[in-house]
Amino acid sequence: MADSREPPPLFNDDDDSHKDDDNDDLFTSAVQSPVSELTTPEEPRRQEGLGDPLTSPSPAASPTPDPPSDSHAGNPTDLFESVGEPPVGGLSSVSLESPTGGEGTQQDVPEPPVPASSILPPMGAPLTPPVAPITPTVTPNLTPNVTPAAPAPVTPLPAVRQSPEELEAESGDEFIEIQVSDPQKIGEGMSSYMAYKVTTKTNITYFRKKNWSVTRRFSDFLGLHGKLVEKHLHSGRIIPPAPEKSAIGTTKIKLGSDKTAESGSQDFIEKRRASLERYMNRTGAHPTLRADPDFREFIELDAELPRATQTSALSSAGVLRLFNRVGETVNKMTFKMDESDQWFEEKTQQIESLDAQLRKLHLAMEGLVAYRRELAVSTASFAKSAAILSSVEEHSALSRALHQLAESTERTHTIHHAQADADFYYLSEITKDYIQLIGAVKDVFHERVKTFQTWQHAQSMLAKKREAKAKAELAGRMDKVQQAQEEVAEWEVKVERSQEEFDRISRAIKKEVDRFDVVRVKDFKDMLVKYLEALMTSQQQIIKVWETFMPEAKAIA
Repeated sequence: MADSREPPPLFNDDDDSHKDDDNDDLFTSAVQSPVSELTTPEEPRRQEGLGDPLTSPSPAASPTPDPPSDSHAGNPTDLFESVGEPPVGGLSSVSLESPTGGEGTQQDVPEPPVPASSILPPMGAPLTPPVAPITPTVTPNLTPNVTPAAPAPVTPLPAVRQSPEELEAESGDEFIEIQVSDPQKIGEGMSSYMAYKVTTKTNITYFRKKNWSVTRRFSDFLGLHGKLVEKHLHSGRIIPPAPEKSAIGTTKIKLGSDKTAESGSQDFIEKRRASLERYMNRTGAHPTLRADPDFREFIELDAELPRATQTSALSSAGVLRLFNRVGETVNKMTFKMDESDQWFEEKTQQIESLDAQLRKLHLAMEGLVAYRRELAVSTASFAKSAAILSSVEEHSALSRALHQLAESTERTHTIHHAQADADFYYLSEITKDYIQLIGAVKDVFHERVKTFQTWQHAQSMLAKKREAKAKAELAGRMDKVQQAQEEVAEWEVKVERSQEEFDRISRAIKKEVDRFDVVRVKDFKDMLVKYLEALMTSQQQIIKVWETFMPEAKAIA
């Protein structure tokens, strides 16, 4: 009776098992009777006459649960397996709700002679109510019960997690722009120095102002770089290199008068100014370095900074740095680290190849700049010769044409000179900066090697201390055993710390190199775009000059 409304697959698969495994007549008859009714060939005709068995109760159905419905307690596992199976015959699922919406209980079911609780009471009790008549208002509620089966947490997972650098590049909310301008010579003789105006524009909240200017001397820039290297290099940060100090150029500026400096050393001063500006913007673009207190003091403090005495090339600190560099170079050449990380092995080869190719590119660009400058000088010489020739030419039309040729050539001389400057600042200098940046990347990689050496040294010392402890134990010298035990524990801590430091700097370097690659691609893109724009502008100007001269040449009669 009430069981006749269950889907056919609910008992078909286990029909024989009910007959074989259960010898109780009471439960066997209760199971066999609905199976026979569900599997009879008359089922399609009964469905046509009565409608959906889930929504239309059979004539024999009773509004109250039938006592033989406890037959489900004989095989609760099969019932739950059927509930988890796909819908059959248009049924969404088997609802475990009672007609009133709550779970059923055994209070309304009269107990048979053999208590069903002795078989499977926990699972048999809630299985009785589902066989009651199901009204059409309950059927739509089955769908929401199935919908949560879809894993809701999967929804946000398709969004790819972006790196901090990509998020920072896409946000575009924070910016800092630093301009170095107005170089001026302060003092006379060898005690003089060059000072620069540093103007900062930013919307970063931890800066006190949005737009301000300070005055800094060249040694202040070098001192800032030294502080940043000392504080952040061992952490795996790539520190942008400061412009190199030129003793020859500085001496010329100091010994020359203001007039001489303006004429003979103007190119050197402009080159240094542009290098300082690029250095400050690269440092300010790094989210960690721009938050450093020394960097903030450098660009914010409207007062003279303490003199950086460690920047002189001939000072004791300069000589010490030279020896340290020699020692590190020898260490790099003699010690070969057995690299276990494939990423570092590939990046090391990439950095070495990039360094070699950038040096070749820089050499070719220097040749191109020299050619442009030589072309500009030769063009100016040609213009002078044409002007002199026009002055001695007796033919008026030819003389006028030669004079016009001299003027046109003089204009092209100016254009060639401007293009040579564009070649130098857009191509040569940017490439040189990246050669130095590659050196900074190598320094970071070498810091990791030094950390690895410290870790290996700690492991070696730990092995020696353990060996000494074992010897003391074999010799029975208990006074030495206690001391050896303390030393072993101390070096075990050092080994653990060294390994943690090695793992930490490895992770930091990976992030730094990934950021470096993103910025490098952007910088080279900007470099190429600016260079091509300058080249196209110069070519258009040259074409316009010669188009203007062409009628004068055709007018010669």
